Amino acid sequence: MTGCAETRLRICGFLWLCAAVFAAVSTRDSACQVGAAPAEASDAAAQVPAFEVASIKPNKSGSGGSRSSFDSGRFTATNVGVKTLLQYDAYGIPSAQIMGAPAWLNSERFDIVAKVDDATAERMKSFSDEQESNFLRQLVQQLLADRFKLVVHWETKEFPVYAIVVAKNGPKLKKSKDGGSTSTFSGNGKLTAEGVTMEKLAQTLTGMTERELGRFVIDKTGIEGKYDLTLTWSPEDRPAAIANGAADNTAPPGPSIFTAIQEQLGLKLESTKGPVQTLVIDHIEQPSEN
Repeated sequence: MTGCAETRLRICGFLWLCAAVFAAVSTRDSACQVGAAPAEASDAAAQVPAFEVASIKPNKSGSGGSRSSFDSGRFTATNVGVKTLLQYDAYGIPSAQIMGAPAWLNSERFDIVAKVDDATAERMKSFSDEQESNFLRQLVQQLLADRFKLVVHWETKEFPVYAIVVAKNGPKLKKSKDGGSTSTFSGNGKLTAEGVTMEKLAQTLTGMTERELGRFVIDKTGIEGKYDLTLTWSPEDRPAAIANGAADNTAPPGPSIFTAIQEQLGLKLESTKGPVQTLVIDHIEQPSEN
């Protein structure tokens, strides 16, 4: 999703981190924080927080690509690293926000097949996209706790960040239709989003531009509501993307991420400092195969 080797397939579009902090984890205001813990799932979703059965096997293929999907209560992940599970499926946060991770969380890969019971799968048919996304996070969090003995806590740290603010000539944003879908599709210097808040845009940019910006992105626009947008720029790793076939060699280089945000969205990135909520790994073990 960031132009690196990891390729993620998502159902209903990938939903980045929800803005609210778990009440049980923290009472801090998340409005000025990046990567607050995800919001609690609905009461209906919370009734069954664990998969009924799960198979986890090492993947020794040596392939750089991975994929995962969640459909009808069945979660499948192929050649996936545990840090990737933490980042995308369990917590929806950028990898830079995960602290204390041992090296094998990136190097060791696994194939995972897990499913909920039939009654839960049937109940999930009434879930909204957001409820399903939150429910999957609960399921994967519990899977990691059960099979990898994962123990974590949230901790707020001060980091250099980029704040998204409104540019001099005002925003260039298209308001989403009421009741429209929420989704993001991104990779290789392009972001297409529907129904996203400015906070969710900041969170998405944090994950997409880790390597080129090297900082978290936070929302300081003061803009409320949801928007549809398209953002295109030339990533700093474009030569590598061309080499592995992920980018078009014939297309001229686009603007930098800083220029693109200002010209295409009427916003801009300003360097500052801010509190960032990080996920600290206290304990984790490699699982037994089954």
